[in-house]
Amino acid sequence: MFRTHSPELGRPYRLVITSLMVLNTAALAITLWVMADFLREQQIVRGLIRQLPPEATASAELLAGELKWQFRLTTLVVLNLIATGFAVVLLARAYRTSQRSLRDVKNLAADILSSMEQAVITTDRQGVITSINRRGLELLDVGEESVGAPLSEACQVIDLESFRRESIPKDPSRVVRDYVVAQPQGNRILRAFCQPLRDAQEQQIGSVLQLRDVTDRALTEQQMQRMERFMGLGSLAAGLHHEIKNPLSALSLHVQLFEEQFEGQPLPAETREILGVLKTEVTRITGVLESFRSYASIDRLTRTTVFMDRLLDRQVRLITPQASALGVQIQTEIESPLPRLKGDRGKLEQVILNLLINAMDAMPGGGLLTISAAVQENYVIVRVADTGHGISDDLRPHLFDPYFTTKGNGTGLGLALSEKIVRQHGGILELCPSEQGAVFAVSLPIEGPCLTDSIS
Repeated sequence: MFRTHSPELGRPYRLVITSLMVLNTAALAITLWVMADFLREQQIVRGLIRQLPPEATASAELLAGELKWQFRLTTLVVLNLIATGFAVVLLARAYRTSQRSLRDVKNLAADILSSMEQAVITTDRQGVITSINRRGLELLDVGEESVGAPLSEACQVIDLESFRRESIPKDPSRVVRDYVVAQPQGNRILRAFCQPLRDAQEQQIGSVLQLRDVTDRALTEQQMQRMERFMGLGSLAAGLHHEIKNPLSALSLHVQLFEEQFEGQPLPAETREILGVLKTEVTRITGVLESFRSYASIDRLTRTTVFMDRLLDRQVRLITPQASALGVQIQTEIESPLPRLKGDRGKLEQVILNLLINAMDAMPGGGLLTISAAVQENYVIVRVADTGHGISDDLRPHLFDPYFTTKGNGTGLGLALSEKIVRQHGGILELCPSEQGAVFAVSLPIEGPCLTDSIS
């Protein structure tokens, strides 16, 4: 139902109608009592007239006539009271009917608002919440006691009160704002709208705020943007690989021929240093070029049955020697057995290994590396957490962009390529909120993904 705070308006009206009925009944009873007295007085006057001498009957007849007129007026009063009683009864029935109709309309409106997938909150001009629907209680994580409380105090998840105040002087059709709400299962994006609440006289009596969960839509938009970039990167990568790889191969070959030609002959130290730099840089550029082609290519997955618990165990054993050398302690919290997945085992190993290496690189002085895996709804959620220096808020939006890196020797393609592989499997790779260090979560669907193997 739609949570609203309104005083009971029906009771005063019922008291007024009941009072009118009681007064009307009392007046009718008193009037009938007076009519009975008039009838007795008329009988007494008629008896006196028969006993009076003829010369005194004129005054008695005049008194009898006045009594008749008073009786007739009293009769009119009785009829008026009876009609008033019927009118009050009809009024009471009409009131009950209108109250029932109003209650039905309010219940229908409440059911409609409560069934909506978007939150609806109304406030008065001072920002006090006057009503909130069920979806609003869920998104804002508040209770029914929030109705009647100031919006600034009731809503601690996002600052809706500032948004409401800023929206008052603006065009309602343009007042839209997105809020990112951190939750244990990942960030949610709430899109807020604010419009004035007006009465029948077009006077503003408050505000109407609407909240929609647009997390899925935002993810879809991001995927569409990445897909557009990939479509151009694919042809660009092929061209660059062809145009750069051939000269690099020629350069590498000539360096090798130069070394073979002067093999066994003494060379100046400066010449040997130059040859070493040439070989190192050719190898580095070749590696960058291959990484770029791997990232931008639209290759297909080789799907097999993947046992995620075994895959994670292999990667942990693989990095254990390196972690021990760095003073990093590894802690595993893997639910066993995990459901089997359909995916490319080699590429998934690449994703997990990249996240583990990044976590260790974030703790050069040692720390705790935690790998956890569990089933949530229809997904296997793998989390890699470190106790390193963390990631600042201004860097978070660019983490999965190609060639963005905070490492001095990184290519900036590791997370971008990992995010692409996870998305090819129909999953999500995201940075989760954490109090210390960084936590990356890989969500992989248990059922086969609906997406194709190519970029989508």
